[in-house]
Amino acid sequence: MIPALRSREDWSAAHRPGPAAGSDEAGDAFVRPFIVTGGRTRPRRDGLRVDTLVRARPGAADSELEFERLSIVRLCAERALSVAEVAVGIGVPLGVARVLIADLIAENFLDHQESAALSGHAIERIRDLVRAL
Repeated sequence: MIPALRSREDWSAAHRPGPAAGSDEAGDAFVRPFIVTGGRTRPRRDGLRVDTLVRARPGAADSELEFERLSIVRLCAERALSVAEVAVGIGVPLGVARVLIADLIAENFLDHQESAALSGHAIERIRDLVRAL
């Protein structure tokens, strides 16, 4: 069993890319992304956009979560963050963050809020302003 990492520093140290696997210097510290998600490449609950805001539910940071899942909950405990910000905050690819966040939402550790979609008129206005540049 892999020991639980309880602080962001522990997690960051364990996920720093190291020497190539198979080399004499390769350690057990680097964890491949597919291991983090249990081999899944898509979230169980799809539809999370990169701008979806997530926030930890009260008491979630005190839960017995491990590794990246605990890091996500602690990161989102103070304020709502977008899925993209969470990915950067814990140092994982966006796809990995989406899978983990979707799992945490399904397990009621995180709340999420979709941002409002832009209307067609707003998109056309942005397009016109960009063309004017």
